[in-house]
Amino acid sequence: MTGKILTLIKKNLALIIAVGFALLAVIDLSHFGLPPTHDAEYHVMRFQQFYKEISQGIFYPRWAPDFNNGFGIPLFNYVYPLPNFVAALFHSLGFGFIDSFKLNMVLATLFGSIFFYLWSKKYWGTLGAMVSSIFYTFSPYHFVDIYVRGSVGEVWALAIFPALLWSYSEYSENKKNAYIVLSSVFLGLLIYSHNILALISFIFFTLYAFILIKKKRVFTQIKSFIFIVVMGFGLGAPFWLPAILETKYVTGLQLFDVTKNFTPIYKFFVPTWGFGLSPADPLNPMSVQLGYANILAVLLSIFVCILSKRKKLLVFFIVSYFLIFFMMTSYSTIFWKIIPLISYFQFPWRLLGLEILISSFLVGSIFSLKYLDKKENIQIIIASVLIVISVGLSFRYMKAPFYHQRLDSHYLTRSNFTDGTNSPGNSFNTLWLTKGLPKKQKDKVKIVNGQGSVGIVNATANDYVIVANSKKGMAIILNVAYFPAWQASIGNKKTLIYEKDGIVEIKVPKGRSVVEVKLTNTPIEAFACLYFLISLILLVLISNKSIDIINPIK
Repeated sequence: MTGKILTLIKKNLALIIAVGFALLAVIDLSHFGLPPTHDAEYHVMRFQQFYKEISQGIFYPRWAPDFNNGFGIPLFNYVYPLPNFVAALFHSLGFGFIDSFKLNMVLATLFGSIFFYLWSKKYWGTLGAMVSSIFYTFSPYHFVDIYVRGSVGEVWALAIFPALLWSYSEYSENKKNAYIVLSSVFLGLLIYSHNILALISFIFFTLYAFILIKKKRVFTQIKSFIFIVVMGFGLGAPFWLPAILETKYVTGLQLFDVTKNFTPIYKFFVPTWGFGLSPADPLNPMSVQLGYANILAVLLSIFVCILSKRKKLLVFFIVSYFLIFFMMTSYSTIFWKIIPLISYFQFPWRLLGLEILISSFLVGSIFSLKYLDKKENIQIIIASVLIVISVGLSFRYMKAPFYHQRLDSHYLTRSNFTDGTNSPGNSFNTLWLTKGLPKKQKDKVKIVNGQGSVGIVNATANDYVIVANSKKGMAIILNVAYFPAWQASIGNKKTLIYEKDGIVEIKVPKGRSVVEVKLTNTPIEAFACLYFLISLILLVLISNKSIDIINPIK
């Protein structure tokens, strides 16, 4: 038994080392408390609201019932849900929401390390994959997302994208249905992880898939790619469809003027490190450096490209690196203005997520040189030197400046955290609340016109049962923000909901009425759920070999 374990460890030693370095990169998160990142406190509160809905049996939460001074907002229609689901799982296992935030970061970092290794191994072998994976983990921008921005969604996107590239590479090589299913799943998860990075990554993924097309069976490969895209978008439909098509229902999501957020070119090369809110912060600027180790990786790959047999692949990645860098500079202004949807990126420096992926992948190409064949000792020396350079240059970035010594209760009991919308500028408030945050109300339901009595007999996050007694009929308001997904019924018969100053209003008839007000799916949300179910069923059939997308006619 011991011999088998040792053999297994030896066989996977490079992967174990890569994962070990990934664990080292996030070990600082083991400290008690919450790191003072840009988004951490937002996420702690969002996790709490998301879990509240999950615990009430709502499979896919869309509403944050306690935010907005208790009037609620459709927050989860527009904020990437994958970290929330992960946090809900951790919380159900007994972890607090603060720890669930940090565990999200840890799990995503380890996940990304593993799949970056598996993807790179297909091209550069075990040593090349190990070095590439460690470079990716220790890229400065990766640490910016973890310890400065606290962008848990971006960290997940950086983890899942290599998994998508790996699964599609496997499909391209052996044409197995299993990798069509995996690619679809990873594409769906990428959409759930971070909507903006998913869009950036999808564009690159499409180009990558085109590069992998082989001369034989071109139509089959194109057909399979389209199928993966349709299925992946289907799995992600409950999020992306409402997020795009129902943006008109909320405020604060208007497009940024991307052309006002370019960073001076020199900042991409200066290894500064700060915890400010942006690269433009005059006192403590957030770093947007490319990373000297990553730049070295690209320069070395240019040399390798001259000698390598994989010229097509290397040229694609090298050219992509420089084109993406161009898009981060003000010289690309015209493209940001004319390309559809590109304004959703908000900040051109977000493209650093692709830059670190490309440069980290390229560094492994050194081990594909024919000169290094069967020269294991030289390969180990080169790998060791490269790892020392990568880790050494980024070692000081792998920690938070300090930790707030707080428990979950610090956030869950303070009105400055519980009563807003938990978004910069109180985004995601409904369009009808034109005056911003409504005033907090003592009573959840009250009479606004007529005489009688009214009270709530049962309430959950998305469902209210009201008993009203009226002498001549009356109008009541339920102090929740008006949104098209709210529906009302009186005695099991649908009734109209009115909007009064951004709040739900219902007219009840004479006598005793039992009124139920429930958050349902809008037509767009219902279609998204149907699209999801169809995609899921098709992928299950493919995985069970009930249908064959590659050879449908036999």
